[in-house]
Amino acid sequence: MSRNIQTQFANIENNFHLWRINRQINKHAKPDSGKPTIVVFNASSRIYGISQNAAFTLLTSWGLRLAGMQVKHFVCKAGMSHCVLGTNRKDFSKAPPCQDCIRQSNRLYQHADVYWFGYNESKSLSNLLSHLSVEALSNFEYKLEEPIPSLGVIKKPIPLGKLVLPSIRWALRRHHLPDNADNRYLMRAYILSAFNIIQEFARVLDQTKANYALIFNGILFPEAAARWVAIEKGVRVITQEVSFQPFSAFFTTGEATAYPINIPEDFELTESQNKRLDNYLEKRFQGKFTMAGIKFWVDMQPLNERILTKISNHEQLVTIFTNVVYDTSQVHANQVFPQMFAWLDLILELIKEYPDTLFVIRAHPDEMRPGTAKQSNESVRDWVLKNQINHLPNTHFIDSQEYISSYDLINRSKFIMVYNSSIGMEATLMGKTVLCGGKARYTQYPIVIFPEDIESFKKEAENLINIEAISTPNVFINNARRFLYYQLYRASLSFEEYLKASQRKGFVQLKPFKWKKLMEENSPTIQTLVNGIISKKKAISFLLKET
Repeated sequence: MSRNIQTQFANIENNFHLWRINRQINKHAKPDSGKPTIVVFNASSRIYGISQNAAFTLLTSWGLRLAGMQVKHFVCKAGMSHCVLGTNRKDFSKAPPCQDCIRQSNRLYQHADVYWFGYNESKSLSNLLSHLSVEALSNFEYKLEEPIPSLGVIKKPIPLGKLVLPSIRWALRRHHLPDNADNRYLMRAYILSAFNIIQEFARVLDQTKANYALIFNGILFPEAAARWVAIEKGVRVITQEVSFQPFSAFFTTGEATAYPINIPEDFELTESQNKRLDNYLEKRFQGKFTMAGIKFWVDMQPLNERILTKISNHEQLVTIFTNVVYDTSQVHANQVFPQMFAWLDLILELIKEYPDTLFVIRAHPDEMRPGTAKQSNESVRDWVLKNQINHLPNTHFIDSQEYISSYDLINRSKFIMVYNSSIGMEATLMGKTVLCGGKARYTQYPIVIFPEDIESFKKEAENLINIEAISTPNVFINNARRFLYYQLYRASLSFEEYLKASQRKGFVQLKPFKWKKLMEENSPTIQTLVNGIISKKKAISFLLKET
């Protein structure tokens, strides 16, 4: 059977399961007027098909409905002139594929309570934006000259430039944005669309008298706009992102892409928990893992002779692990340095100052992911070529599609430098000292060295280069184990019972499960979500109870 025919059959099967479950949920869900009303919004995780994050949103909404909550879906019906996933990077003026998206939304939300929003452009806002540069658009704040009924309680300027900037970088696959006509056009389109969403989301919150909003990601501009106005109106917001176990999600009343995890001070791993974590790490160190349904390591290879010869010709090895510069995590990472390439520029100074040390620079495996449209337009590879890094005798660059074992490099390194990559925590677990340039989810605990400013970072790096021997504090290793365990087994809410992998990477299909599996008494995940949503705590992450 050809791949196309297999895909067609899989789509038919998926659509049948959608129809069946939606019908059953509609029959058995009984909204309880005494329970909360929640508005659900996810416009940036798929156009067609079902991505993991789209599935997490849908499954959660089904579970909440079965728990008696009143769920209102806020759904785009050509409600943006341009959206993030629908942006054509070869022609920004090309309209997004709205009809395909609307058709899929009808499948996903059949028999649900839906608020469809369309697009109404603000002429006054458009006029204000028409002659602004990329920099001015990036910092643009909109102060309403006339009151808008749905926004009546909001008096302060709306930071539209800040709300859309991460999406522009994500769509263009770069951090630095040249000031040209195409970029100005796209930024204006995103800002106008974000303002439309703010008005429409405020309206649905007022109409439903919603207590809560469940929003995907909270960083890409449609959801960032909705999150902003919900918070301003005093609505409790829960954001979600893909988590660290297969088919798992992370939910929090904080910022999901920052993965805030609160670990009790007295928490220590038991013998069985340590064994469970060690089994996971054994597979991880062999490259046997996925993230958001993507397997990065096709075939992890040992260090080749070229690298080994360079290592033997130098006094010591320092390995540098980079990130994807447009990733949504960078919103949180860029605190010490303005962006990752500024960090690399400082490292270049160190490379030139310490010729007896070999510096191996490793590009993130997702930077040039083959077979997708996610290849970076501002890459570490470009930075290496621009600065002629490989002409320096004490450097070696490993490109994103070279499947050389990072863990072999860590073992041979004196210490590690990362921006905000997960491998920083893993290196600590391997007993190596890690110097971190960007804020990472694990820097909220003493796991790595994370200096407060650029000058302190350079001093720490020089100290680690010059010191004869480095000993990683046991408290760093212990904290890394505690954090990783919590991240994997407490903060990752599993939807594996309901999902299986699709032929398209990162996408999923529904398993033929029964609707009762989504009832809170039958699902620890749904029970955790229901209890977490109605919690009175100010800021929480949704944690599973261990049995």
